[in-house]
Order: sequence, then structure tokens, then C-alpha cells
Amino acid sequence: MVYPKQVMRATELEKMGFPREYLLYAYRRKGQNYAWKATPARNSPILFDTEVFEKWRLRTTGAGR
Repeated sequence: MVYPKQVMRATELEKMGFPREYLLYAYRRKGQNYAWKATPARNSPILFDTEVFEKWRLRTTGAGR
């Protein structure tokens, strides 16, 4: 999948069709290195490094096989 930007907000990924629950699951996974909060504030947006996220997504869903 091609993403329009290297770093995207979770809301932008939702608009591309990713379910919010899936993005939160990915963000909360222990040891993940592709998503982070923009600031420590509670309502801060979650940002995703789309290149690393896509590699993880393909590896875990088996879509890249």
C-alpha cells in the first residue's frame, strides 16, 4: 500500500479505511516502533511512521506473502 505521507495521524489513516480499533491495537502493542503520541498530553494525536507500520501490517496479516 502506498501512503501519501511518511508520518500520518491515526485519523488520516482512518480516512484511508483503517478501522480505529485496529490502529489503537497497533499503537498499544508492546515493543512496537512505528506509532507514538505527538506530545505527552492525554488528547494528543497518535502518529504513525507509515513505512514501518506497513512492514508490520504485512508481516502480521500475511498479506505480503
